[in-house]
Amino acid sequence: MRWLITGAGGMLGRDLLKVLHGADVVAATRADLDITDRSAVQRALDGIDVVINAAAWTDVDGAETAEEQATAINGRGAANLASVAGKRLIHVSTDYVFDGSATTPIPEDTARAPINAYGRSKAAGEEAVLAAGGSVVRTAWLYGEHGPNFVTTMLRLAATRDTVDVVDDQQGPPTWSYALAQQLVALARSAAAPGVYHGTAAGSTTWFGLARAVFEEAGLDPARVRPTTSDRFVRPARRPAYSVLGHARWAETDVTPLRDWRAMLTEAMPVLR
Repeated sequence: MRWLITGAGGMLGRDLLKVLHGADVVAATRADLDITDRSAVQRALDGIDVVINAAAWTDVDGAETAEEQATAINGRGAANLASVAGKRLIHVSTDYVFDGSATTPIPEDTARAPINAYGRSKAAGEEAVLAAGGSVVRTAWLYGEHGPNFVTTMLRLAATRDTVDVVDDQQGPPTWSYALAQQLVALARSAAAPGVYHGTAAGSTTWFGLARAVFEEAGLDPARVRPTTSDRFVRPARRPAYSVLGHARWAETDVTPLRDWRAMLTEAMPVLR
């Protein structure tokens, strides 16, 4: 099996390469492959058995004033990969394709309803991938060893501030990128039918709850984390208030759903620190 990993220089892409160590892998960073160039995509996929697309525009706030550029990568770029790879493609997407109005875990077949430009760009990519027979794996609240993320930001702030104010009115499933990479590779190696899967940790918490857990794991006083509300941190793009995704589709496969977010964080912390 020959693999192509797009977005190989990013947080998830680098973890995918670690999981696939020893396999026949083509690692394509942004500099190596422009997924908005269909001719380049066709050349890159020659002789490839599996494509995992971790390439993405990830600047959520920046997309509000650059939606065309975000959609070029997240929408048309994904469509280019899908048009060549078809069912060989596993495309990584996001909870931002939903509006966050749910109060119970969101099933895989829930209709998309993005509330910001980034979500709309990712929804366009999903549609193209599924129409071509590929698979979509949605994730949320991703953190990892490589690249900026909430967990490493909390560790940095813990070293420079006495207290940290963190919002307590957004609910989601903190998910370690390395664990997601393992699940994506397992999905690709399985006989699972194409379609939509949710690649997030089990359980959920708020950003405040996650921050307290990070402090606890680092041996620090969690009382240094103080709760606040989202209206104290106004940002250009609206965020979904509820990002907990359901995992029922994994029961149709031989791939194990990801474990609870708290146990996952405990395992991840020695790497992140």
